[in-house]
Amino acid sequence: MGLPMTLLLPLTFLLPLAGTLILSISRGTLSERASAFVGVASIGLSALVTGLIFLQFLAGDGAPQTVTLWTWIAVGDFQPTIGLALDGLSLTMLGVITGVGFLIHLFAAWYMRGEEGITRFYAFMNLFVFSMILLVLGDNLLMLFLGWEGVGMCSYLLIGYYYQHSTNGWAAFKAFIVTRIGDVFLAIGMFLIFLELGTLNIAEILQRAPEVWARGDTMVELAALLILGGAMGKSAQLPLHTWLADAMAGPTPVSALIHAATMVTAGVYLIARMNGIFTLAPDVLYLVGVIGALTLLMAGFAALAQTDIKRVLAYSTMSQIGYMFLALGVGAFDAAIFHLMTHAFFKALLFLSAGAVIVSCHHEQDMSRLGGLWRRLPLAYAGFVIGGAALAALPLITAGFYSKDEILWQALASGNGGLLLAGLIGAFLTSLYTLRLIIGTFHGETKSDNARHAEAGRGLVHGLPLVVLAVLSTFLGAWLQPPLADVLPASPGEGVHAWHTALEIIASATALAGIALGAWLFLRRREWLARLAGQGWGARLWTLWNHAWGFDAFFDRLLVRPYRGLVRLLSGDPLDGLIGLSTRLAWLFNAGLTRTQTGKMRIYATSMVFGATLVLLVLVLGA
Repeated sequence: MGLPMTLLLPLTFLLPLAGTLILSISRGTLSERASAFVGVASIGLSALVTGLIFLQFLAGDGAPQTVTLWTWIAVGDFQPTIGLALDGLSLTMLGVITGVGFLIHLFAAWYMRGEEGITRFYAFMNLFVFSMILLVLGDNLLMLFLGWEGVGMCSYLLIGYYYQHSTNGWAAFKAFIVTRIGDVFLAIGMFLIFLELGTLNIAEILQRAPEVWARGDTMVELAALLILGGAMGKSAQLPLHTWLADAMAGPTPVSALIHAATMVTAGVYLIARMNGIFTLAPDVLYLVGVIGALTLLMAGFAALAQTDIKRVLAYSTMSQIGYMFLALGVGAFDAAIFHLMTHAFFKALLFLSAGAVIVSCHHEQDMSRLGGLWRRLPLAYAGFVIGGAALAALPLITAGFYSKDEILWQALASGNGGLLLAGLIGAFLTSLYTLRLIIGTFHGETKSDNARHAEAGRGLVHGLPLVVLAVLSTFLGAWLQPPLADVLPASPGEGVHAWHTALEIIASATALAGIALGAWLFLRRREWLARLAGQGWGARLWTLWNHAWGFDAFFDRLLVRPYRGLVRLLSGDPLDGLIGLSTRLAWLFNAGLTRTQTGKMRIYATSMVFGATLVLLVLVLGA
């Protein structure tokens, strides 16, 4: 007999919380080794507990389970609980968070060696995982929102980890502010849902929504729009995407955790979890797909013009989350979650491999100063090749092929030809920028002393996460099908097979064509490409893509500069001055009256006669 679920489920988040508390209470007195041990072990134990939960879930009938710990608030009919809900969707997310999160923590023990504040780093990382687990296990929207805000706070702390440099602080501030915009939409959406349905319990919401709202009802469309606003902020979709590339200011394990296993996937999870709301709002659901398609294209072109290897991967993340939104938009919720899982494998592999390159090359991460590393860093090179192949969806042998193919097939089966075309163009762009990234980093001549003196990483904590993630990024990772039966609505292509094979061939040919063109451009025509990007329209296009289509500049002129101007205008606080005018007038009146009190009877008598004369004059003239 296994341990009861009432014990196992709380342990998944209590263990990371315990790690956070131990590290925080120590106040930096723990050694680097002890801090790493506490930080890694707490997540490792949480992953182990998740494995036990998974085995029990599969051994049973797979029915959803709820564990209520206590009532959080009791105000009339409003009685949200500290409750945990387990089904195939939350179990899939839990496995990704703790499993991939553990490998990232383990790699961080190598990457962060010798860094100052290692205790602080692991405390924040553990708190991040704790918050994300609360987000996916919460059985009500208030509990979900608590975890939602927790990962936002932790992202601010981790992105700004190297706070000694002001640019890092601004990057963290930017991430916090932009994601808060989405959070406000989500909070308003929660208020609307409670007002209309009388509950924040997710299961009850999904049950009552079709009873209260008709399909296409104005209120359900508004609720879906507000939820979408929250998802766009956390998952960095247009137009709330500008924070993600700047989030590369944090340590590379932080980038891996945010971009692969946790924060950016929260929006995808939220929409999938609230599927009952979106199926009643078909126009908003289609808007989800359109936003995903636009984001994946925008980010794909932007990735082509980046020179920092982490920024290439950041825009790649935006693009891949765009694929997940596209899948959600055509009603293929299970395909979106499947790609979420495989993306966690190969994107974590790519980020950790990038971290291996950065440390080995003495913290050099600009491709224009790297090159020729494939012999010096064989394991990192293998990680880039395998992870890049999965990212480009190389046919049959990679996990990314199976999940991306499912998305494209569902777009075709739903009759959304425009979204399908966007997905195919995105696949072509993905192959291009992925090959450019690998060639620019590992092939050609070494372009700096840091690259020439690269030292390959060694040790179990360095190699094991890369090897495990590399295996999961192959077709073996695609065998781990999420247990989503009876959890999410049926996909439009379920049970339909016509044209599926033809689409697989077209998608495979598209990915291979991108690789072929990339090899020709970046190996044989590199000088011609450099000249093209350095003058005329090529230079302007390169600049546009390098600046990610100018969204930062646009928002700077639209929002930031007017706000700063308003701050300068109000720096003297004119409203306070206006309110204080009455005080100053009273003071002046008092000062004037005080000067009349001289103590001389002659002046008092003269004043009385003058005043009486003035009163009589007024009375006579008035009559």
